[in-house]
Amino acid sequence: MFKDELKIWVKAGDGGNGCLSFRREKFIPKGGPDGGDGGDGGDVILEGDASLNTFNKLRYRQHYKAERGEHGKGKNMHGKNGEPCIIKVPLGTIVKLFDTGEIIGEILEDGQRLVVQKGGKGGRGNARFATSTNRAPRHFEEGEKVEPIRLKLELKLIADVSIVGYPNAGKSTLISKISNAKPKIADYKFTTLHPNLGIVEYGSFKSFVIADVPGLIDGASEGRGLGTRFLKHIERTRVLLHLIDGASPENDYLSDFLAIRKEIEKFNPEILKKHFVIAVNKADSLCCKDDLEKIKAFAKENNIPIFIISAVTGEGLNELVNELGSIVESVKGREIKEEVVKEKNEKLDFLDEV
Repeated sequence: MFKDELKIWVKAGDGGNGCLSFRREKFIPKGGPDGGDGGDGGDVILEGDASLNTFNKLRYRQHYKAERGEHGKGKNMHGKNGEPCIIKVPLGTIVKLFDTGEIIGEILEDGQRLVVQKGGKGGRGNARFATSTNRAPRHFEEGEKVEPIRLKLELKLIADVSIVGYPNAGKSTLISKISNAKPKIADYKFTTLHPNLGIVEYGSFKSFVIADVPGLIDGASEGRGLGTRFLKHIERTRVLLHLIDGASPENDYLSDFLAIRKEIEKFNPEILKKHFVIAVNKADSLCCKDDLEKIKAFAKENNIPIFIISAVTGEGLNELVNELGSIVESVKGREIKEEVVKEKNEKLDFLDEV
């Protein structure tokens, strides 16, 4: 089962209580206050883990609790801070407050940490309250208490390339041929019920991540065929590879492409700004030569790369992979430049404020 949504309860650690204590030693009959502070409670932290692709490992546990801070002790001994609770999540995780839907943050990089709830502050011991007029305070603070909160975790896969198209177009076969993914493959519709991720290697030690998104159908943007569950996984992708079944006599290649594009537009128009590549699959058994010429003309007119391939025989796959890799490299390079410019502008804005 592919788990891409999860509800969990988390509770950071309570702060330890401050201590009420007075120094008691031989020959010192009236020692001053020496109560130590309580330790801080542990935080609840989400940490990105690139080895995870789903929430499957988290589905059987819904409650997470960090360690509370130790209470302060006499002789000015402060309590130990509580250990944090670290929850490993896949990259692409969006963290929301369950009750309000407010987004707390996103986990996008391996090792990235997000504190979703801070631990309670430890209370002060009575030694902290000593003054020139009150040398024996009997006042101390209790540690800060923390109430549990409910979180909703949503996963949007991070992939360089996503394969989209109608069911049975050969997406699973293609990703199994060009990457290390091993999806279920069968000759019937909706074989793929969840996205599959794979690493595609090309050129000299180059690679990109590819996702096989389950087949979309008309009305997917309204949720038909679990369309919205799957469409969200292409929002972070850099390139969309539209795979068309070239062997279906009922298929109009151009209508196929435009229909899926329309569903994507209804779901999120911003996705259409991404790079598109068209691949007509099953070149070994093409049945509609006129349709092929139509979609070739459309692709040329709209500057969309198009390839005629066969995922089974391997025809055209090298050319397709190299083109996808080239586009991914170009997009990543542009993103890096934009990030550098953004950081530069932020520094200039900061200097202007100073």
